[in-house]
Amino acid sequence: MKILGIGNALLDVLLTLESDETVRALGMTRGAMDLIDGERMEAIQHAQAGLERHESPGGSVCNTMRALACLGVASGYVGKTGSDGVGRFYEEAVRLAGVTPYFVHADGISGCSTVLISPDGERTMATFLGPAATLRADEIEDDTLRAYDCVYIEGYLISNEALFLPILKRIRRLGLKVALNLSNFNIVHGFSKLLHGVIPEYVDILFANESEAEAYTGMQAAGAVREMARQVETAVVTAGEKGALAASGDTCVHVPAPACSVLDTTGAGDSFAAGFLYGLSAGATLEQAARIGALLSGYTIETVGPQIPVDRWNEIKLKIKELIGR
Repeated sequence: MKILGIGNALLDVLLTLESDETVRALGMTRGAMDLIDGERMEAIQHAQAGLERHESPGGSVCNTMRALACLGVASGYVGKTGSDGVGRFYEEAVRLAGVTPYFVHADGISGCSTVLISPDGERTMATFLGPAATLRADEIEDDTLRAYDCVYIEGYLISNEALFLPILKRIRRLGLKVALNLSNFNIVHGFSKLLHGVIPEYVDILFANESEAEAYTGMQAAGAVREMARQVETAVVTAGEKGALAASGDTCVHVPAPACSVLDTTGAGDSFAAGFLYGLSAGATLEQAARIGALLSGYTIETVGPQIPVDRWNEIKLKIKELIGR
């Protein structure tokens, strides 16, 4: 499959904490994602100016598209940035990663997600969406969509009325597959009615973590993935150190989490989605696709930031070849 991602184009600013006291002092909830304005974003980063810092183009879907490109999948990315240097840096980084960029530009500063990384690898996010949240469906051309077989969308976009449902309807009209990541349990709680209408009608592949799956179905992971698979073609529930579950029709598989050292969990779910979608694209079985997803997530949490280091990809490709025999 050729896969196009649509998501919030956000620069990731990763700050490594010495303790969780910083999270509490900033009035944030450990492990959660809070939406903030530009002024608060600057205040948080200024207060932590002495911490180890790493910057990279982020946003859930962008992370997934970059990983897919590293695996050789023809991938593209649609996002909206500001007119500042951050926006130009973001677009160029996407292009250099091998992803075809389809960016819409607006005046002002670009979106940014400040990621506070706890000593145990847990991440707490403060996100300023900026122009990323104003992307409209009519800013995405049909010719862009037609160039791909599958469109991968993040659940965070559900709050954007000018984008989420209109673009799903257009994708379906064009006969493309839709993969949706639920992204955040607060999103699922807040838009439960809309999601329960949209998912069975428009979504083919559905990704969720444990809390998102429970928020959507009211069930624990094992029951949730089967319920989700009754509504879509393929469903996936990731469960951290407990591994992941995938279901399609009457088939349900569980794969263990990889044995690795946890340094930073940022982007682990994004990498899992990339591995799983790659597996489907390569004709792998459901279990093989889930194992590829788990493999990529393991490499991701061994490094700071959502991107797997460039020097690890040859090793990853060899392991994938062993998994699927091609």
